[in-house]
Amino acid sequence: MSQDASKRLIEQLSRSQIYQDYERAFTKTTGLPLSLRPLESWQIAQHGKKAENPFCALMAGQNRACAACLETQQKISDAAGAGPRTVKCFAGLCDTGVPVSVGEELLGFLQTGQVFLKKPTAAQFARTAQQLVDWGWKVDLRRLEEAYFQTRIISPKQYESILRLLTIFAQHLSIVSNQLMVARVNAESPTITRARQFIQDHQTDDLSLGDVAKAVNTSTFYFCKLFKKETGLNFTEYLSRVRIEKAKNLLLNPNLRISEVAFDVGFQSLTHFNRIFRRIAGESPTQYREKLTSK
Repeated sequence: MSQDASKRLIEQLSRSQIYQDYERAFTKTTGLPLSLRPLESWQIAQHGKKAENPFCALMAGQNRACAACLETQQKISDAAGAGPRTVKCFAGLCDTGVPVSVGEELLGFLQTGQVFLKKPTAAQFARTAQQLVDWGWKVDLRRLEEAYFQTRIISPKQYESILRLLTIFAQHLSIVSNQLMVARVNAESPTITRARQFIQDHQTDDLSLGDVAKAVNTSTFYFCKLFKKETGLNFTEYLSRVRIEKAKNLLLNPNLRISEVAFDVGFQSLTHFNRIFRRIAGESPTQYREKLTSK
């Protein structure tokens, strides 16, 4: 998936009712800001949020300090690992990004933080203030100190529990994001609407790009470009995702063997089905089914 397509999907997710409801509940419960941002972003994630840290709000108004905040945000993106990624800013506050993925592809992060994990000291504040002076900021020490020591202090154990909640929600968003990619209809042309319906109706057939183009009365070349532009996916990837969504429903039936599910949704090879399922869903069909039956 292209970077632009990933950003559009993150924007679509951030406008969804499920995300907006969760963000409100999360902030009300924890008192912390939450944002859903793409992998690459040149905007400070929490700026303007209701629960934005007062000290961080001051930093966002100064160019060099703002750049330092963006550097911290980039460190989250650059950090390795599938779990929460926590980094410290120059002032000693912690920010964390919880990855949101579609299968094995990273889309962006649920980001929270702007907290201390232990009580800050006067010496720590003095170093922070000096850094700002070195950057050329005419510091209002009284205002700065007041905002700095207003920062929320959370124990590492409590913060870990908060991040666990975000991790569970990130997994849910991953499922929703794949469904959105399959069902994207915003400003969609009639040609693509008909094409999606044709694919849905014939997904179990040995379907080609040319078959769909012919069904919607366009040339293969034109249809290929239009489909990618409007859905963000090429035809093969889209068809795979439609089939995997159907496979997930069929896996709810314990009487169906995985090989039967694979062929029922249109795959001609069990090996190919397993590989595509893992890439899109982030786990094997067997693991997916076991997780369902263990609930």
